[in-house]
Amino acid sequence: MKKLKYHRILLKLSGESLLGKERSGIDYSIVDYISNEIIKVVNLGVEIGIVIGGGNIYRGLPAVKYGMNRFTGDQMGMLATVINSLALQNALETKGYYTRVQSAIRMEEVAEPLLIRRAIRHLEKKRIVIFAAGTGEPYFTTDTAAALRAVEINADLILKGTRVDGIYDSDPEKNKGAKFYNRLTYNEVIKKNLRVMDLTAITLCKENNLPIVVFNMNIENNLKKIVQGYKIGTIVQ
Repeated sequence: MKKLKYHRILLKLSGESLLGKERSGIDYSIVDYISNEIIKVVNLGVEIGIVIGGGNIYRGLPAVKYGMNRFTGDQMGMLATVINSLALQNALETKGYYTRVQSAIRMEEVAEPLLIRRAIRHLEKKRIVIFAAGTGEPYFTTDTAAALRAVEINADLILKGTRVDGIYDSDPEKNKGAKFYNRLTYNEVIKKNLRVMDLTAITLCKENNLPIVVFNMNIENNLKKIVQGYKIGTIVQ
C-alpha cells in the first residue's frame, strides 16, 4: 500500500455538489457517493475535517438584488450549510463512522458548538469533523471558513472538490479550449483572477503556507489518490 503523503486534511465541498440531478436541495445518491469517498481516506488513517457550502439550498448574494438585507441573507446561507452538514453526518454514521458536526452558530440541540481544541481531539480519535455555519459571521464565504478551519486544526492541505479536473484559465464547461494548470502559486491565482477561492481565503492560505489542491470530486478514488501523493488536479502553493 502506498504511504500517506497527507495525514490531516480539510475537504471543502460546495453546496451545489450535493445537487446531483435535483434543481435544488439534496440528491441523497450524491451524499452517499461523497460519504463513500470520505470513508476510503478515513480507512487509510487520514484525519479529515469538512466544510460544505449551502448554495444548493440558499444563496444570500443573489437575494440582495431583490432587497434582502445582506446580513440576514448571509445568516440564512449559514443555516443552509448546517442542513447539508447534518445530511452528510447522517450518511457517514449510518455506515458506522463516528462523525461530529460543529457549528459556528450555537445550536446545541443540533450540533456541537465550534471548539477547535475539541475538534482536534475528535480528529485524533479518528472521528470525522464537519464544520458548519461558515465562520459564524456575515460577509465571509465558506471558502474563507474552510481556510480558517484548516489553519486552526493545522491541516496539511485544503482539498477543494469540484466537478472539473482542476484550475483552468476559463470555464472548461463553456470553453473547450480552456487552459489547464497543473501548478500555480498563490500570487498567480490572485494576479490571474482565477477565482479558485475568494481573495480572503487565498491570502489566508498564503500567509500560513497552506497548500490547496483543486480536483474533480466526481471521479471515484481521486480523493484517496491525492492523500497517497498522486498528482491529481491543480496544486496551489
